[in-house]
Amino acid sequence: MGYHRAGLEVDGCDIADRPRYPFAYHRGDALDYLAHLITTGDIQRYTLVHASPPCQAGCALTVGTNASQGWGGSHPDLVAATRELLDATGLPYVIEQPNGRAEIRKDLTLCGEMFGLGVLRHRNFEFGRWATARLAHPRHRGYVRGHRHGVYRDGPYVAAYGKGGGKATVAEMQHAMDITWTDVHEELTEAIPPAYTHWIGHAFLTARQEVFA
Repeated sequence: MGYHRAGLEVDGCDIADRPRYPFAYHRGDALDYLAHLITTGDIQRYTLVHASPPCQAGCALTVGTNASQGWGGSHPDLVAATRELLDATGLPYVIEQPNGRAEIRKDLTLCGEMFGLGVLRHRNFEFGRWATARLAHPRHRGYVRGHRHGVYRDGPYVAAYGKGGGKATVAEMQHAMDITWTDVHEELTEAIPPAYTHWIGHAFLTARQEVFA
């Protein structure tokens, strides 16, 4: 949605059915689909590729709390395979991952406080074949509401993941992230606020104009 708001035409791909996705959509394995676009030459219809590989393997929750408590299981790490295909496209690209141990360059880090949102939701972005300036990271205004290690704290942000323990309701997640097109809990917990990709899309178009000016 953020790329759309920045003025880009958007196509999406995911392995799961996403009937609420508001743009052109292909259901399937994203790496297989990207390889198909490269092989057929259809990738040349695009000007930018954004990839969000499964983040569970390296995210802070997996390598921190879940690991210490013996929770969760193994997760695929597809960052390297994704980057290899993105390099093969010959196009500018973006790889997005949460804070943690994901093996990406942190060319840009975005936080909900940068956009006055009701979530923090830190996300790191690696850029290929283009670059832009970093945003200053403002000081957080307080805690994320909810229980952490048995202690409850109130605060100006909600936790847009999981259930219970003071975590956000579906309505709260929708409001905090400015997402109106889905009310599916799982989709909201994995989404990033459109403000992030709106900013990136605008930065990309500005950088592209400067190249061709």
